[in-house]
Amino acid sequence: MQTQVTSGTALLDDSLANGAATNNTEILRAVNLRKVYRSGDQEIVPLDGINLEVIRGEMVAIVGPSGTGKSTLLHLLAALDTPTSGAVYFAGDSLHDLTEKNVAEYRNRAVGFVWQRHHLLPDFTAAENVAMPLLVRGTSLAQALRTAKEWLGEVGLADRAGQRGGQLSGGEQQRVAIARALVNGPTLLIADEPTGDLDSHSATEVLEILKRLNEDFHKTIVMVTHDPHAASYAHVTRHLEKGMLLPPG
Repeated sequence: MQTQVTSGTALLDDSLANGAATNNTEILRAVNLRKVYRSGDQEIVPLDGINLEVIRGEMVAIVGPSGTGKSTLLHLLAALDTPTSGAVYFAGDSLHDLTEKNVAEYRNRAVGFVWQRHHLLPDFTAAENVAMPLLVRGTSLAQALRTAKEWLGEVGLADRAGQRGGQLSGGEQQRVAIARALVNGPTLLIADEPTGDLDSHSATEVLEILKRLNEDFHKTIVMVTHDPHAASYAHVTRHLEKGMLLPPG
């Protein structure tokens, strides 16, 4: 089921794209990350010297209340934004030193994204929503839908593949979003408050799916959350306060 990716750099070689676990291998590292926004004459510094190491196969929770820079950190790790200073490394390669094409490859294939809001297209079926990333890559419609339905089965929604996004419950929509994040076969899954909009039952279902993806599919997961229950699923918890990550706890 996994979609492999090839590239001339270590960033996207087959050994990373297939998701196999390698104990004690660093997959993601942030070094002295600093992010500064300017508002008139004022500087806003949500991140001020972040250092983070993520070992392949780990599930890491970054915890903090709203407004502490958690989403900003994820955007930098995902190469959706660039730091003011510092660097992010994936599989030993600095994202800053990669070509624009390889950064796009990283975002599109090495990393899967799960957001607090699922962003499904309500008039498309669950399978069609999940298939979208593959269709963008040029995969045939038949193959994309087959792969989409396989991943929907993995998140417990095989029987909902033909339902339109707008007909699904909030918890089901988030599970579809997880399947969509996985359809390109990423090594790294980045989740931004994935249970923030869900009731407790649906939130637990989503967390159990993330746990199984980590344990059975060897997906490395970095999740930000303000919820201690969600953080309890992680191997490593880091608290973000005043722009700094506290030591592991």
